[in-house]
Amino acid sequence: MIRAVIVEDEKHSRETLKNLLSEFCEGVSVAGMAGSVDEACSLIPQSEPDLVFLDIELQTGTGFDVLNSLQDLRFDVVFTTAFEHYAIKAIKFSSIDYLLKPIDIPELQQAVEKANEQKDAALQTEKLKALLENINARPEGDRKICLATQERMEFIRIRDILYCEASGSYTQFYLKNGLSLLVSKNLKEYENMLADYDFLRVHNSFLINLREVKSLVKTEGGYILMNNNSQISISPKKRDLFLDRMRLLS
Repeated sequence: MIRAVIVEDEKHSRETLKNLLSEFCEGVSVAGMAGSVDEACSLIPQSEPDLVFLDIELQTGTGFDVLNSLQDLRFDVVFTTAFEHYAIKAIKFSSIDYLLKPIDIPELQQAVEKANEQKDAALQTEKLKALLENINARPEGDRKICLATQERMEFIRIRDILYCEASGSYTQFYLKNGLSLLVSKNLKEYENMLADYDFLRVHNSFLINLREVKSLVKTEGGYILMNNNSQISISPKKRDLFLDRMRLLS
């Protein structure tokens, strides 16, 4: 049984979500509902939930204000929002689920199933701490991304990624410390997530950290030399874009 708490500032939204959980998500018990930041900060410690459905925008603040105010973050979170919120990318970085309103029933069921499979309090705490670190960081600040390997979840600083390589439906991450991680998402997904952090898809198989480029070698068909001396193929059609982006960094 999953103990859930619903934090929504609109009574109709709270009741609708409660009814959807009751009708379509077997094994979920709603332990309580809150309509404000203060109510949520009081209810969550009392209820000790496994899962919190947390509206991003509340009339009295944000869902992140709730998380920042709590000492104990040993629960899973599914964010809810009525629109594509600016924080969605940070939420994705932390491998946390979100639902767009009106809530799609299969997506709700999938989020509940995932929460049921990942009942790991330490992991949930780590994910929420990484999220808050990203949300609270300045735009140019350092951010972390949660990478799911077969063995565990890794929380990696974006600046520590050298480049990513497509491996079928997986992505291989190469890090500054010499380690590599095979992650169970495709390269396109990370291209979208990292586009605002000076990463560029220079080839069908490669997404690189432009701040880790050593040089562009024009001989032997041309390739990019990274700071760890890895040679990265570059598509001819991406060469001008790559040079333009590198000029903007200098």
